[in-house]
Amino acid sequence: MEHKWINNTDVLSMFPTPVWKIELTSEAQKTVNKNILEALEGIRPPIADLISAKGWQSNHDLHKLDEFRVLVSYIGDSVRTILKFLKIGYDDFEITGCWANINPSGASQRTHSHPNNYLSGIYYVQTQARADTINFHDPRAQTGIIRPPVTELTVDNTDQVVVKVDSGTLLVFPSYLQHSVETNDSDRERISISFNIMFSSFTENLCKPLW
Repeated sequence: MEHKWINNTDVLSMFPTPVWKIELTSEAQKTVNKNILEALEGIRPPIADLISAKGWQSNHDLHKLDEFRVLVSYIGDSVRTILKFLKIGYDDFEITGCWANINPSGASQRTHSHPNNYLSGIYYVQTQARADTINFHDPRAQTGIIRPPVTELTVDNTDQVVVKVDSGTLLVFPSYLQHSVETNDSDRERISISFNIMFSSFTENLCKPLW
């Protein structure tokens, strides 16, 4: 902004909503994915039974299975680092739920959040072109009251951010952040593992997590 009457201009970024994107090494994801896919073979429905345009979710206690032990350890390491980054003075946390999502061609996921949790995350086991994104939606409800036309979408005026992911990507984000998944336009399944994190002392007193 150039005006003779201005000495200096700063743009202050307030109340950020961080999303952590962690990429596993090829060796790490090879081990994790092998264990996960082997575990899912015993609980998932056959491919032929998956209804087009409708995904499948497992129960929410996969973190208790031995096949998920390595992934759980990576999640724990990541969350501890995140809490340290946020200067949180309490680090006794637990996974309140962990489940698999299998989306065949044509399946999508509506906009939602994960109440009664502090952090949520997704680990991507199998993605491919046209099935490799997640949408995050502006959590500031008041911004939707007025939506003037824009000449160009930027990080400062958009109400949705599309994040590209790969097999081996681990995302962690605040549980209040609404997100959705576009239709799987590929000819292969998109497979991911979702999880929620909550401070242990709160889990004893709050209502159960909502999915």
